[in-house]
Amino acid sequence: MGQSKKKAHFNVFIRGAGHHAGAWKHPLSDPKADLDLDYYAGLAKIAERGLFDSLFTADNYSGLGRRLEPFTLLSALAALTKHVGFIATVSTTYNDPFHVARKFASLDHISKGRSAWNIVTGHSQADADNFGKPGHPDPATRYDIGTEFVEVTKQLWDSWEEDALVYDRDTDVTLDRDKVYDIDFKGKYFNVKGPLNIPRPPQGYPVLVQAGSSENGKELAARTAEVIFTAQQTLGAAQEFYTDVKSRLVRYGRTPDQLLIMPGLSPIIADTEAEAKDLEAELFDLVDSGKALKRLSNYFTVDLSEYPLDALVPVDKSKPYDFSSSGITSRHEVVVDAARRDNMTIRQFLSRSYAGHGHVSFTGSVIQAADFIEKWLAEGGADGFNILPPLFPSGLDTFVDKVVPELQNRGLFRTEYEGATLRENLGLARPANAHKQIWALSKVAE
Repeated sequence: MGQSKKKAHFNVFIRGAGHHAGAWKHPLSDPKADLDLDYYAGLAKIAERGLFDSLFTADNYSGLGRRLEPFTLLSALAALTKHVGFIATVSTTYNDPFHVARKFASLDHISKGRSAWNIVTGHSQADADNFGKPGHPDPATRYDIGTEFVEVTKQLWDSWEEDALVYDRDTDVTLDRDKVYDIDFKGKYFNVKGPLNIPRPPQGYPVLVQAGSSENGKELAARTAEVIFTAQQTLGAAQEFYTDVKSRLVRYGRTPDQLLIMPGLSPIIADTEAEAKDLEAELFDLVDSGKALKRLSNYFTVDLSEYPLDALVPVDKSKPYDFSSSGITSRHEVVVDAARRDNMTIRQFLSRSYAGHGHVSFTGSVIQAADFIEKWLAEGGADGFNILPPLFPSGLDTFVDKVVPELQNRGLFRTEYEGATLRENLGLARPANAHKQIWALSKVAE
């Protein structure tokens, strides 16, 4: 195995009792803690003990997910931690740029520079129904809106220079108004005068994260994202995605080190491989396989329940995905492609779907888990991982207390936080104030 010294970055994706479909039934989980701040504070402190870069919460605007609103939750967690970053999912289709810019600036100030925005474009028609919209836009329109939305938001963050607040008691001046700008943005979807009513975030911009792996999603990531979460179930697929996205950066004047690619990883880990497989079997037995097979059959023209569990997945019977539809467009291809690449049986396909809802899952010993991570880092499949523990808090505890030290021994993970902000810990530059630069050039021209 290659001895790459590229250090991993880790985010933990918090989700109720855990990411395995059987997690809520397992005796080590607490499925009633979905709305408990103390529970999430405990997870944040475990992540911080493990020197994780960040903690991430997903969100949408429909369904019965029992999720706390991200800004409310993460602001509370920021007050209870010192180092770990916080990534909030916010849609560009069902929000307003001014409101989002203000909320993220507030979270960044509250956390002293530890916030990040997971940019999504919206989930489904049900979201549109809850906002009284006539329809959920098609993917191309959503990404067009999203691109303009991000641009407006960045301009609002740039509407204050860092030293605009002066608080000069001798001259009785609190604010240098010449260092706060109207943005006067007039676009296809948004018209915003500005300026923002809160100073520029400590990081300049919160770290910009994008989670789409569709064609539109990859292009948005290449244009704007600094971290991309992606679902890639095999190393080969991950390498192709990594090379593809990194190669797109040049057209936007960016370099490969300005974007970190972090595939999702759902690890079932124990001291030995046998113990890990026992835990996997425990979790597998907690899931209703009939319901799961029915759901997975939506990817195919046949009913998977009519096949033996040890038969190969009939990938030749998979449905072509309609990319003009309005849902998540990339996960279908990832799931079916993994079954094809790994020549999976239906039992393996079920197990993979239980563990990571489209992300790669891994079952094995601590050493094997470290080997897996090292291989993906060394062979161009990842810059780090979005960790999806099968059970909370035990799965995160195991990763932090056992896998992290092994990676540190190999020189593959930090032994202390490098900086005070999320950007510094991720190795990302603080963006210059683009509006200030444009304004300065205009003054020179005058």
